[in-house]
Amino acid sequence: MAFLTDEAGLAGKRAIVIGGGDGVGRAVTLGLAAEGADIAVCDWKADALAETERQVSAMGRTAFSAVVDVLDAPRLDAFLGDVDRSFEDVQILVNVAGGTRRRDFTTSTPDLIARDMRLNYGYAIDAVLRTIPMIRRGGRGGSIISFTTIEADRGAPGFSVYAGAKAALRNFTRSLSAELAPERIRVNVVQPDSTPSETSHNSLGEAVLAELSRLPPETLQALTRMQVPMREAPPAEELSKAVVFLASDLSKFITGISLPVDGGTYAAMGFVNWPFGDGPLPVPLAGTLSRLFARDTPSWQARA
Repeated sequence: MAFLTDEAGLAGKRAIVIGGGDGVGRAVTLGLAAEGADIAVCDWKADALAETERQVSAMGRTAFSAVVDVLDAPRLDAFLGDVDRSFEDVQILVNVAGGTRRRDFTTSTPDLIARDMRLNYGYAIDAVLRTIPMIRRGGRGGSIISFTTIEADRGAPGFSVYAGAKAALRNFTRSLSAELAPERIRVNVVQPDSTPSETSHNSLGEAVLAELSRLPPETLQALTRMQVPMREAPPAEELSKAVVFLASDLSKFITGISLPVDGGTYAAMGFVNWPFGDGPLPVPLAGTLSRLFARDTPSWQARA
């Protein structure tokens, strides 16, 4: 591990983590700090942010934090201005913030559409534009990492604007990576499926969450085994390791990529490990169908 830490070259570098106060964001913040980076972190949750700052400081690293809702463009710009004045330079930017709520597109309003675009694309553009001069000032290159989603590469009914915004972020990353490559500023995205976070959980909406809450834990575990080829969704710490890798010198010739950290769901892309002997297929066969749509139950007529 000491060899990998030395090769990573993160000790003494400075990082900005947007949305780094809780959940996956906290794991990212602590992962970078554990490798020796000083951190400027913002989040809209004040209590969670204070705890994250405390843990970073306990590691002996500098922690600069501010309560920021990325939907508030002037507030985000003010935070980045404070970072610019507080840090001599910056080598790492991580855009973690994001989220949405499941809804039919035709029920959206202009305000909801603008919110989804800002939360999943617009703020990241602002942050990247504001941070590049800080990275250039250091003269050592750097790494810009954003979080997108598997929904950027597949149809996502109920999440149309969100999926479109994340696809835009992914292609922005690819394009900017070529633009900044001569300066050794690398630009990549981490591409999870569902994440172990409150934001991801809440995206399903209250009605779906209420139905899921009635299911026993073993049923939910079985669902994960069906959907995820590795039969376990990655915890927040595994997503953090991907960020640490992309931020570090271990990936110094990697730029413009989307790195799936999802237990294999991107690779499977629609293949589900159906129960009752059907196995991995995009649609269930007789084993599952006969149980889902049993003709001797009233539910068959409603589902057919």
